[in-house]
Amino acid sequence: MSAGTQQEEAPTGGPTVLRILLGTQLRRLREAKGITREDAGWEIRASGSKISRMELGRVSFKERDVSDLLTLYGVVAENEREALLVLARQANNPGWWQQFSDVMPGWFQSYLGLEAAATLIRTYEIQFVPGLLQTPDYARAVIMLGHAGVTPEEMNKRVELRRQRQAILDRPEGPQVWAVIDEAVLRRPIGGVEVMKAQIEALIEASKKPNIRLQIIPFHAGGHAAAGGPFAILRFPEPELPDVVYVEQLTSAIYLDKREDVDQYAMAMERVCIDAEPPNHTPEILGKLLHEVGRPA
Repeated sequence: MSAGTQQEEAPTGGPTVLRILLGTQLRRLREAKGITREDAGWEIRASGSKISRMELGRVSFKERDVSDLLTLYGVVAENEREALLVLARQANNPGWWQQFSDVMPGWFQSYLGLEAAATLIRTYEIQFVPGLLQTPDYARAVIMLGHAGVTPEEMNKRVELRRQRQAILDRPEGPQVWAVIDEAVLRRPIGGVEVMKAQIEALIEASKKPNIRLQIIPFHAGGHAAAGGPFAILRFPEPELPDVVYVEQLTSAIYLDKREDVDQYAMAMERVCIDAEPPNHTPEILGKLLHEVGRPA
């Protein structure tokens, strides 16, 4: 993708992906000149590790630093320099989620940027319904589990954050979502019987949407390839960007984009999709579960 194309697409790309795109361009320019990260860092009064973070899109960009690096890398054409500098400015613009920064950790903000820019989101869940498919009442119940004593104002803000995340599903250019959910998720009465019934009904409706594929792994499937925990794999429209695996932990998250790591998770995802019931069985399975919610085991 040319720098000019990046500039045109910037308004819909989101700052996280724009930083990754710019970092990728800078890395290629540096490597083409055979310049080390340490030498590049010295040029902008920083370290080699700072250059590494810039090239991975994990920090914001100072326009002066980008300009100095372009000079070091031999980029002299004014139109090419300006396109990359514009990209640097756009990459520093706050995402819509910045208004919720007081109720979520920084490591999750990075995920929201990736989620907003993805064309395909594949997710595997063993504990809760995926956030993109949660009803407001179910979301409230989940939030209460992790944030006991939360104020009503903060609770409303956290629920609104989930609601705004879900807006990407209704965009004309929104992502395809392929979710695989363990049956235990649907038998765990988060929020009580009525909340769980409404959540299952919402999943039935979601499963009918053309951009959502939903599969259930039944108990009788036994153990399966991804039993270690939930994860998501995100794919982006830009061919320069690798798939990213997101693994959330209790107080942090891991982002993996090395080919060998992504391949391992992709194979695990393929196997759980095979272990799960086919997507066309999902409405029937959910319908049966809906009638069983609240009944004695």
